[in-house]
Amino acid sequence: MSTYDVAIIGGGPAGLTAAAELGRGSKLNVVVLERESEAGGIPRHSDHPGYGIRDMKTFIGGPAYARRLVRAAAAAGAEIRTSTMVTGWAGDRSLELTSPTGRETLDARAIILATGARERARPARMIPGDRPSGVYTTGQLQNTVHLQHRSVGKRAVIVGAELVSYSAVLTLKHAGCETVLMTSEYPSPESYGVFNIAGRTPLLGVEVATTTRVTRIIGKGVVAGVEVENTRTGQRRIVACDTVVFTGDWIPDHELARSAGLDMDPSSLGPVVDTALRTSREGVFAIGNLLHPVDTADIAALDGRHVAAQVRRYLGGTTTPEHGVRIEAGAPLRWVAPGLLRPGDPAPARHRLLLWTDTLVRIPKVVARQDGKVIGRKTLPWPASPGRVFRVPSSILDAVDHRGGPVSLSLG
Repeated sequence: MSTYDVAIIGGGPAGLTAAAELGRGSKLNVVVLERESEAGGIPRHSDHPGYGIRDMKTFIGGPAYARRLVRAAAAAGAEIRTSTMVTGWAGDRSLELTSPTGRETLDARAIILATGARERARPARMIPGDRPSGVYTTGQLQNTVHLQHRSVGKRAVIVGAELVSYSAVLTLKHAGCETVLMTSEYPSPESYGVFNIAGRTPLLGVEVATTTRVTRIIGKGVVAGVEVENTRTGQRRIVACDTVVFTGDWIPDHELARSAGLDMDPSSLGPVVDTALRTSREGVFAIGNLLHPVDTADIAALDGRHVAAQVRRYLGGTTTPEHGVRIEAGAPLRWVAPGLLRPGDPAPARHRLLLWTDTLVRIPKVVARQDGKVIGRKTLPWPASPGRVFRVPSSILDAVDHRGGPVSLSLG
């Protein structure tokens, strides 16, 4: 049995940043538990630029970003234990671990869940057809290409048009595979306009088929093609390809949170937290894409920076206010994080509420209601778009009555 002040489960951007912040200038005994053979998370095998913009004020590739995160955490005195799987709970703040050295129990005064999110694979999306090789998620593709240095096919269809979909395009290009089609079930691609414009340039030359879904995968042994359907017209066609990449459609890696019996958000499927990132179990916090699947790596990292101050307050004896007002999302908004507002607590990270929408609204007018009354309005200059996190200034909740009922956020 080992004992630490803080145990962080997950060695991605959120967890490593939390470790660096907690260790810097303190005597706290901090450990990061990472199941992979190396820490760094998804950026470790996402070999293209675009990382570190908000948290490091730089613009670098994923592997370099991951290495910086690891160095910062180690330099702050955090212990980083790789190839270590947290298999369960032995108590409220006690963990069961399995690693190459065997099984053990770890106790901590505080625990931070930073387990991230994953894409739903083909079986979870219920897409019929053959079961050939050559079907990937983005994470599987990047692992295959950048870590295992294996080849893929020559013609690919990407299912989804999110930010991560363009990451898949770049990975395929690195492997010598042409993206012949990208599909989106929405009327317009989910990604930012600048990515869509770049995708149409001769450098990438990606065709994006909107209001389109994949209805069947074809191939014996290896992929030979996909059948796609225009959901507006019902017209179907066969697209020849030898590789299919399923992107987006994220789900949090929430197994540990669920097994702990934490309060869970039925829409995001992550744990419910307040603006201090506390869960419903005393001394257990949650951060990053476990809460808002999926956001950029630097936003997840800033969650780690935000939670560090809250963990220090908890370890210093600050008590949690008993009552909190729930924050809920109304259609077409699917979920909101954080989902709880307590009196006296800090504003959320970056003073932003993070939401997900199922409908594109180019000029969103956000309305906050409590007990039948409008308590806040914001007309925002950025769109609410499916496939990416929608950010709303938390000042929309400044007039909340902490003795009142839940607050609902909707698009007016």
